[in-house]
Amino acid sequence: MLLKTTIITLGITIAASAELNIIATTGMVADITRRVVGEHGTVDALMGEGVDPHLYKPTAADARKILNAEMIFYSGLLLEGRMTDTFLKAARLGKVVFPVTELIEEAYLLEPPEFEGHWDPHVWMDVSAWGHAVDAVATALCEQDPVHCQQYKDNAKAYNKQLEGLHAYAIKSIASIPKEQRVLITAHDAFNYFGRAYGIEVVGIQGLSTESEAGIEDVNRLVNMLVDKGITAVFVESSVSDRNVNALIEGAKAKGHSVTIGGRLYSDAMGKRGTYEGTYIGMLDHNITTIAIGLGGEAPSTGYAGTDIVEKVKE
Repeated sequence: MLLKTTIITLGITIAASAELNIIATTGMVADITRRVVGEHGTVDALMGEGVDPHLYKPTAADARKILNAEMIFYSGLLLEGRMTDTFLKAARLGKVVFPVTELIEEAYLLEPPEFEGHWDPHVWMDVSAWGHAVDAVATALCEQDPVHCQQYKDNAKAYNKQLEGLHAYAIKSIASIPKEQRVLITAHDAFNYFGRAYGIEVVGIQGLSTESEAGIEDVNRLVNMLVDKGITAVFVESSVSDRNVNALIEGAKAKGHSVTIGGRLYSDAMGKRGTYEGTYIGMLDHNITTIAIGLGGEAPSTGYAGTDIVEKVKE
C-alpha cells in the first residue's frame, strides 16, 4: 500500500498578528479551509469550475502564488499528481504544504481493485468522511497559529454540524430510490465513496483518473447493463467530457431502450465561485438531489438548503 503524503513543513510558526495567506488547490479544499480559518486568513483556490485536478498542471502564475503563500492546502491521495514537484519546491522553501486527507484513517479510504496500490482520492463524495478533512485543516492551522486555535476548532465543529445534517439528508434521499433503480452510471469513477456511504451501486465509464480511456468493450458492457436492468437515466459530470455518456445513450437506443441524461453532477470540481453549487455543501446537495430525482426517488426540488436545484439541472 502506498503511504499517504505527510505534512511537509520546516516547523515555522506564523506570527499570530498576521492574516494567513493560504493557497488551496481544488474548490472543495478551498471551501472547507475558508470555513475553518474564518477572519484570520484569505484562501485562494487555484482550480475553478470545470477544472479536472487529475490533469491539472500549475501555470507560472500558480507557482508564484504557491511560493508567495504561507500555507498550501491540497486534497492529496495523488489527486493532484501533476503538482508534486511544485509542492516539493514550496516545502524546500519552508512553506507549510498540507494534504487535507492526511488525518483520515485508512478505515475510511477505498482501494478499488483497478487502482491497486493507491487509495481512491475522491473522499469528499462521502460527507461524513470529508468531515475528517475539516478537522485536519483545523489541526494544521492550530499548529501554525496557536493563538487562534480555539476559534479554528470552534469553526470546524460548527461546520461539521452542518455536514451531519447534509449526510442525513443524503441517506434519506438515496434510500427513497426504488431498489432496482439504485444504480448510478457516470463518466468516471468519482462516486465510489458516495456509493458506499449512501447505498447505491456506482459504475463509471472511465476509471478513477480521467487520464484513463474507456474502450469500446467498456461502453458495450454498460449498454447491456442499461438494457438488462431497465435503467433509464445516466449522468454527466461538470469536469469530464460527455462523449462516453452520449455513446451509452446511443448504444441503448440502438437496442430499443430509451435512456436519458438524469442531470449534470459535480465530481472533481464545484460550481462557479459565488453560487450555491460553488460551495462544498451546495455541490453535494446538488448531486444528492439530482441523483435521487433522476432515478425516481423522492427529494424536494429545492434540495437540502432550499435552492432551485431541479430548475438548474434543466438548464
